[in-house]
Amino acid sequence: MTTPENAPRAPSTFVLELILGALTAFGPLSIDMYLPALPNIGVDLHASTSAVQLTLATFFVGLALGQFGVGPLIDHFGRTKPLYAGLALYVAGSAGCALAPNVEALSAFRFVQAIGGAVAIVVPRAVVRDLQSGVGAARMMSRLVLVMGVAPILAPLLGGALLSAFGWRSIFWTLAAAGLGALAIVFFTLPETAPPRHGRTAQPPPFGELLRDPSFVGHALTGGMLQAAMFAYIAGSSFVFITLHHVPAEHFGWFFGANAAGLILNSQINRRLLSRFSPSQLLQWAVRGALLMAVVVWVIAFTGWGQLWGMAGALFLFMSTLGFNTPNSTALALENHGKRAGVASAILGSLQFTIAALASWAVSATHNGTAVPMASVILVATVLGWAALKFASSRGKPRAEDKPSSASRHREKAA
Repeated sequence: MTTPENAPRAPSTFVLELILGALTAFGPLSIDMYLPALPNIGVDLHASTSAVQLTLATFFVGLALGQFGVGPLIDHFGRTKPLYAGLALYVAGSAGCALAPNVEALSAFRFVQAIGGAVAIVVPRAVVRDLQSGVGAARMMSRLVLVMGVAPILAPLLGGALLSAFGWRSIFWTLAAAGLGALAIVFFTLPETAPPRHGRTAQPPPFGELLRDPSFVGHALTGGMLQAAMFAYIAGSSFVFITLHHVPAEHFGWFFGANAAGLILNSQINRRLLSRFSPSQLLQWAVRGALLMAVVVWVIAFTGWGQLWGMAGALFLFMSTLGFNTPNSTALALENHGKRAGVASAILGSLQFTIAALASWAVSATHNGTAVPMASVILVATVLGWAALKFASSRGKPRAEDKPSSASRHREKAA
């Protein structure tokens, strides 16, 4: 069964996926958009490079903590009301960043911004699980990845343009305006999708029950480890391409954008393949491909074989495999937890973002002037992701392996 019984009516599938994908993009948009402005922020606020970089670390911490804390709220109060509050908090935090008189205030408001943005990340996954399960959920997540994946491509370009034209504070005013626009859109178009609650007594969050489910833990760790490998690439790619291989800084965006485009393309191929294969099958094949390409990336980094284009090609193929990761691992992790989709989505996001942040730190901590640290973290994270998937597969198969029903295929075509 792809759509649970008594699922609430919602906007057309395309419109809903567009709204949810845009909400999910607030995280990467808030990270990538202000990266070109970091040196200017340090000069303007008379802050050291490390102090300015702390504003990014503060945002990571806020996202991880915010996702963990918002889960019980959206299961108790529904999806829409916490989302309104989260977007309002995001707008306030963004405006505070734009007005920050010093780097300490900027870090504090980045934390507030991240807490609000965390709600926008958790709620879409819960809404997907409210409306779909199994193959349908994986298809819907594939479309979200398409919308969300545009952010890493466009955000640095938009941020650089705003920086040149209006200064770094305009970046945060733009983010505040985006949050305000999103708040208006979800208020008028997004219905409440949470299943009805019976009784008013608040139940304690079922963290223990979720963590005892091998399918949830295994697939959450699979998604988290492969996302950590992606963050290792993000953390080390500018050094590898610009410093080691002498790619002009203004051309770096082409390499970064090409890899993001490969990931987006495969997320849509995944959507098509789900009519013939289960999410579990596609995820297993993709993780094996990612593991193979991670080994190739490490060998090229260690030997120097192929120079720039060898490394660029290997990273492109590795990143492309990740287009199958998020839709399928998320759908499989949430498959058995429709009644607690909020808490499950929150734990999933918090766990994955914490692992990804640790991977970014590991690349910086092991920096030795070569591409080996980046490649090593990518390889280790991918191996751990493969092991987590083996654990999930060996401890029971989730229902998401079922092929889509004729009714679900009809709904998909109609959408």
